[in-house]
Amino acid sequence: MTESDRPPGSTPGLPPTPPPYHPRLGPEPLPTNQAEALAIGRKHFPEVGSPGGPTGLYVHEFDIGYLIHASWPRPEDPTAPPAEPGGSNVIISKIDGEVSDVPNFPPGHAVELYHRHYRRRTS
Repeated sequence: MTESDRPPGSTPGLPPTPPPYHPRLGPEPLPTNQAEALAIGRKHFPEVGSPGGPTGLYVHEFDIGYLIHASWPRPEDPTAPPAEPGGSNVIISKIDGEVSDVPNFPPGHAVELYHRHYRRRTS
């Protein structure tokens, strides 16, 4: 990295200064419909269609929240192990707007897991 490539305020000989940290100041606004939930959920996934990003984002509404889950492009070799295993879905609470990550399970299983977690949190 040349001196002209350094961000302003960084010190020569040290790694570049990281971007400013913006703490989360509270829950997201309460979504009132699937479109609003999807807008909140988009912040938690790579841009749709970007390299390595999902091919689409979908909303599954249930009694106390919205599950946002992604579809991913088919692998070139379906028999090969995934390049990036794992992943998660996002649930946005209708009660307080809290955003939670749940494993990349089918929607019914992810919602069931969230229900168990939510009951523990409010007990």
